[in-house]
Amino acid sequence: MTADVVIVGAGIVGAACAAELAARGLRVEVLDGQGIGGGATAAGMGHIVVMNDSPAELALSAWSRDLWLELAPQLRQRDAFSRCGTLWVASDEEECDAAFALHDAFAVCGIAAQWLDPAALRACEPALAAGMAGGLLVEHDSIVYAPTVAQWLLTQSPAAANITVRLGVTVSAVDAGGVTLASGERVSAGQVVVANGIGAKALLPALPLQPKKGHLLITDRYPGWIRHQLLELGYIKSAHHAKGTSVAFNAQPRPTGQLLIGSSRQFDTTDPAVDMPVLAQMLQRAARYLPALPSLNGVRAWTGFRAASPDGLPLIGQLQEAQPGLWVAVGHEGLGVTTSLATAKLLAAQMTGEAASIAHEPYLPQRFMQGVCHA
Repeated sequence: MTADVVIVGAGIVGAACAAELAARGLRVEVLDGQGIGGGATAAGMGHIVVMNDSPAELALSAWSRDLWLELAPQLRQRDAFSRCGTLWVASDEEECDAAFALHDAFAVCGIAAQWLDPAALRACEPALAAGMAGGLLVEHDSIVYAPTVAQWLLTQSPAAANITVRLGVTVSAVDAGGVTLASGERVSAGQVVVANGIGAKALLPALPLQPKKGHLLITDRYPGWIRHQLLELGYIKSAHHAKGTSVAFNAQPRPTGQLLIGSSRQFDTTDPAVDMPVLAQMLQRAARYLPALPSLNGVRAWTGFRAASPDGLPLIGQLQEAQPGLWVAVGHEGLGVTTSLATAKLLAAQMTGEAASIAHEPYLPQRFMQGVCHA
């Protein structure tokens, strides 16, 4: 047996799980067919944002944001962390009501947020369109460059001495005693964690995961053009409830001075090519909030695939009691970066029989799984 735990996937969730387990003294081997921090980790926005689509989502994202803020001093040294805050923009009175409800939910959990009236909103972000009804500023939300963080967690963090990373290897099958590679090699371990996003579906076909395609565009450098991550209040509905193709306004100031523009969601395709009509629709939506956006120079657009579960919550835990030793940490959709650190602690607590800061039951795979077929 070469490791106590084998983790399939070297993205931000797999890296966080590896670092958490290794910090507890376990020998961890991480396997990935590509590089560290690829896949959805490289394709995403890297936002760390508290979300309140459900009480379980609020609990997981709020706890994880606290963990990110604790880790921030080490990440700032690597230019991988920026606490820019999130500004939820309300375009009308209905969205103002949604902002007030969000503020109240945050207040119950001790999450700092403040309401900005239209004048304060314009003073805070002058590039926003006139006529917006107000905004909710969540000051401690942040952004990270997740591939750099995954690299650090696996190779430079205090726990890295207990982690071995093997890249360019394809896992063809998993079970409670280890994994089998496409080459035929068997990698044995006391525990196996599948944490490779939508790729988990090929290994565990019964997982209720659906690929959700998203587009992003990054601009040339315009330092100070916006100062906060900007989200429309309609983003919450679009993120988890929309069917078919949808877009919502999301703009992020990168530490480089560039703007990262999103977002879109498509359920009906697995084609990674940029869909120009969808990209155009997304940018038109963004220009409604940032009228000068069409005058900026876009330098690159790309897509990625979020792994979505039916209820919008990740699957974190043992697949089935009858087969102890096989675990999953998948289905995070657009909150994989945000919730990665809390996911790792929640998984590690279950694996070691310890108590966690939040209840683990809402995220257990058993809420969907009646039986799992292994590839």
